[in-house]
Amino acid sequence: MKLRLATRVNAPLSKVWEGFDATLFEALNPPFPKVRLLRFEGSQKGDWVEIELNFILFKTVWLSEITEQESLGEEIYFVDEGRKLPFPLRRWKHKHGLVAEQKGGTWIVDEIEYHSFSTLLDAFLYLPFYLQFAYRKPIYRRFFK
Repeated sequence: MKLRLATRVNAPLSKVWEGFDATLFEALNPPFPKVRLLRFEGSQKGDWVEIELNFILFKTVWLSEITEQESLGEEIYFVDEGRKLPFPLRRWKHKHGLVAEQKGGTWIVDEIEYHSFSTLLDAFLYLPFYLQFAYRKPIYRRFFK
């Protein structure tokens, strides 16, 4: 299953790229599940991000590796891929795209591809994942004024 969201922010590409750090990562986390950042190495190829998700009745770890990072003039992107995922996920690939706008702003584009053990469950998970990433839009705008 794939989903894509784009958010325009009023900041130049270089400032947005510099701001993709642990502080932003923690600010983007939704109220539920509670997230504890265990490791954040950055957004370069070979870096790792590890979080603990607290679902009240149980906790689980999510480990992602940054598998790609490119700077292409007016676009910068990096891709994280899940290496240890919470049940029921079997695959997670998230491309974080930053695209400069001629007027000086930047588009932040989240492209997510995920799969569980069932296409029916994938469809069911679409709305919660969509809402989780839509939750980020006002945070991005506040963060990159």
